[in-house]
Amino acid sequence: METKHKPLRILAAGDIHGDTSQAKKLAEQAEKENIDLVVLCGDITYAESSTEGIIGPFIKKHKKVVLIPGNHETVATADFLAELYGATNLHGYSIKYKGIGLFGCGGANIGLFQLGEDEIFELIKKGYERIKDAKKKILVTHVHPSGSLMERFSNIFPGSEGVKKAIETFKPDILLCSHVHEAEGIEEKIGKTKVINVGKKGKIIEV
Repeated sequence: METKHKPLRILAAGDIHGDTSQAKKLAEQAEKENIDLVVLCGDITYAESSTEGIIGPFIKKHKKVVLIPGNHETVATADFLAELYGATNLHGYSIKYKGIGLFGCGGANIGLFQLGEDEIFELIKKGYERIKDAKKKILVTHVHPSGSLMERFSNIFPGSEGVKKAIETFKPDILLCSHVHEAEGIEEKIGKTKVINVGKKGKIIEV
């Protein structure tokens, strides 16, 4: 008889913007809810400052963390934080964790750390290549896809064509993003992909 695998419990959040009390709150939630993996969808800092006390609380609770940069920090800052705390920066990269493939691309099509749409797609593709045989795939981005519901919540932040193309091409099971604060908590389906704006309050996902 086949034993049923326990689902992977993920706590995903984004747009923390250096708010250490929110990071602590999320870390406490991760411990209480028995979370396997914490995913931070960018804008961890506020304009590169305030890097202290954001990743540490999760590590203190012995939680595995993956992250990407947003449009408020550079890849170098995300790399620095990942290295400092033993986390993984998924920007243009991927990991397999308990059979689940996670791949990602940070930055956005606007802001401090700006990327072109082709570049966004190519970075996602690079990560995808290494986990394409995983039974479940989760794409982690900062920016939302163009044509999504989230796009309607903001006149300032256009959705990304590169992310949309990646959804259509690689068909991940789930896309986790943040970026548009007003669209926090919104879930929608694009093709077979469930798209979730995880926001600052965070969201628990079982895969």
